Amino acid sequence: MREDKIKTFENILRKHGLKVTHPRLSVLEKIFNKDTATSQPDLERSIGEDIDRVTLYRVLSAFEEKGIIHKIFDLHGTATYALCSTQCKSHEHHDEHVHFTCSNCNSVYCLEEITLPNISTPSGFTIEQVSVNAIGICNKCKTLKDASDA
Repeated sequence: MREDKIKTFENILRKHGLKVTHPRLSVLEKIFNKDTATSQPDLERSIGEDIDRVTLYRVLSAFEEKGIIHKIFDLHGTATYALCSTQCKSHEHHDEHVHFTCSNCNSVYCLEEITLPNISTPSGFTIEQVSVNAIGICNKCKTLKDASDA
């Protein structure tokens, strides 16, 4: 891992009140380097034996609680994780964007450039979280299909 990335990840952990540990740095690096949300089983495979399953679960739980990552469920109901916006804090996520799941490869993308409109609620209702999920074919799968059709 490059020194500047290590410093960035250390700063993220400290900003959210977490101690800097090797497992936390490793998980943060893996999630940061992916362009899609990633699941705990995928993280287990990519990290290898450096971090056991229980430690990984605890790291993911702490990251979600502190507002470093947010959870999105894929088409099979598996929890996947992606980085939160810099506006997120402990127990206060601000990830009001569309989550796109590819029906072909099951990859989950955060489409942060698509913001959700404000939603008016009837008297007595309080919105705590808004989630919009879109399902379709991602650019990678479309490119592969177009190439195979040619």
